[in-house]
Amino acid sequence: MIRAYKFLMRPTVRQAQALGEMLRDHCSLYNGALQERRDAYRHVSKTSVKYGMQSAQLKDIRAFDPERQGRWSFSSQQATLRRLDKAFAAFFRRVKSGETPGYPRFRGVSWFDTVEFPKDGDGCRWDSTPHDPVTRVRFQGVGHVRVNQHRAVAGRVKTVSVKREGRKWFVVLTVEQDQPEPLPATGSVVGIDLGIANFLADSNGGFVPNPRHGRRAAGKLQAVQRALSRFPRRKAKDRTANHQRAVEKVARLHGKVRRRRLDHAHKTALGLVRAHDVIAHEDLKIRNMSKAPAPKPDPGRPGTFLPNGAAAKAGLNTSISDAGWGVFLTILHAKAESAGREVIAVDPRNTSRTCPACGHVAAENRPTQEKFHCVACGHNAHADTVGATNVLRAGLARRDANPA
Repeated sequence: MIRAYKFLMRPTVRQAQALGEMLRDHCSLYNGALQERRDAYRHVSKTSVKYGMQSAQLKDIRAFDPERQGRWSFSSQQATLRRLDKAFAAFFRRVKSGETPGYPRFRGVSWFDTVEFPKDGDGCRWDSTPHDPVTRVRFQGVGHVRVNQHRAVAGRVKTVSVKREGRKWFVVLTVEQDQPEPLPATGSVVGIDLGIANFLADSNGGFVPNPRHGRRAAGKLQAVQRALSRFPRRKAKDRTANHQRAVEKVARLHGKVRRRRLDHAHKTALGLVRAHDVIAHEDLKIRNMSKAPAPKPDPGRPGTFLPNGAAAKAGLNTSISDAGWGVFLTILHAKAESAGREVIAVDPRNTSRTCPACGHVAAENRPTQEKFHCVACGHNAHADTVGATNVLRAGLARRDANPA
């Protein structure tokens, strides 16, 4: 299996400057390759430029610009071109499937934060000074950078990436490992229902409260964003020192909220994986759930619109994003795979409207957000617990219908 490790780097001032120049030059390469594809397709010949054609030009580009493009690893530049190729492949896939396409965009220097090295030893070297008590990673054109390695790396390093987050630099390793030993069986199965009032409710009647990290930080975010709004929009190189500090304050606070949300997701998922052999959850389409409502034109007054609940839906969308369901489910699946647990996604339709006692399905069964009262048999319970129970039953039925 493939596992990722992320470590904080401690570059010197000169190394940090070189890392920034590396990101700048890879960003320039990405934008130049994108411009070439746009110009070729706009030509009357409608030429389609592929990755192989652009990769073949790298040798000449490096020879023409040895002070910038020639400094960096050839394979990392190929990875940047593959990154653009994947963006175009995703664009055409969305066009073909009828989704909103989203044409690949040019990247500003501040928005291009990652450079990948496809192979350890080709332009980079993890643990480049093995006899040094301090772990270091070497990058071509940068040198040996000190790494704060807070845990051991188990397995064979496949790829190495450099990532910038604010003023901090990180190295991200993807490592190939043998399948780990599964955790001892517990004999327990559980269904979970994700929500807003409670982050998670399980079929055993337990609840995990929603920490609402974004809402708790909303006051501070509003203050720093108001301070930032006083400065006119400028490119990074044209910002004053005060403007740059205001930008960094906003980014730092957003990063803090994101890390808290990620920490909560990891801890919650780990608790479920350790306690249960089988975990069933709703197969939520989070992107569709957080869409803005369509406008309602007023048939009697052309050019005007009827109320469509957009303000209330905007608040709900904010709460959905703040909960971080997608991140949590991704982490849950990864941890379950490592622990040898089974995670089953089931259709969420009517899970909170179906009575677990008699099977009656009706919207009236759920008179409020928290209360469930079956109009057929009178069964009373918490609505989220009922949803989790129905999710578990559907998951076990699906597993029995499709045995491994």
